[in-house]
Amino acid sequence: MSRVAKYPVAIPEKVEVSLGQSEVTVKGPLGTLKQALSGDVVVKVEGSQVSFVAANESIQANAMSGTLRAIVANMVKGVSKGFEKKLTLVGVGYKAQAQGNKLNLALGFSHPIVHLLPEGVKAETPTQTEILIKGVDRQKVGQVAAEIRAYKSPEPYKGKGVRYSDETVVIKETKKK
Repeated sequence: MSRVAKYPVAIPEKVEVSLGQSEVTVKGPLGTLKQALSGDVVVKVEGSQVSFVAANESIQANAMSGTLRAIVANMVKGVSKGFEKKLTLVGVGYKAQAQGNKLNLALGFSHPIVHLLPEGVKAETPTQTEILIKGVDRQKVGQVAAEIRAYKSPEPYKGKGVRYSDETVVIKETKKK
């Protein structure tokens, strides 16, 4: 059995987990998330816990039980607390501005970049060089952060670009004659 799936997911107050025919739904104060169920995993809601057991002894069922447990745990955390990624812009003239579901970026190119945010993800700019990406779905928040970082990833000589706030960029020494 998967070591991850051995531990049940605790359901906090104000969060509801309901099982449908082919999906699990998690409702909380910040929103609602749905996840399709695999036939390889048996899911049980018992009181304030959700448990996951592989339906058979196959490797696929074992792997899916741990994967589904991790996904549901992230869903429960997302609808109760939410997820957040912080990006930092490093470079002269690099700035960001959030406007509704758009994020305007000036990253040293000859043109501004307008990034459209998907539904369920919000961006805030406390300062011109900081971007806070918030949302309920962990996968969407991480994907949006990765897409924004990909516009101008940190270069190794001066460290200029878009980086995660906790990321360390190893600066290379310039070439000597």
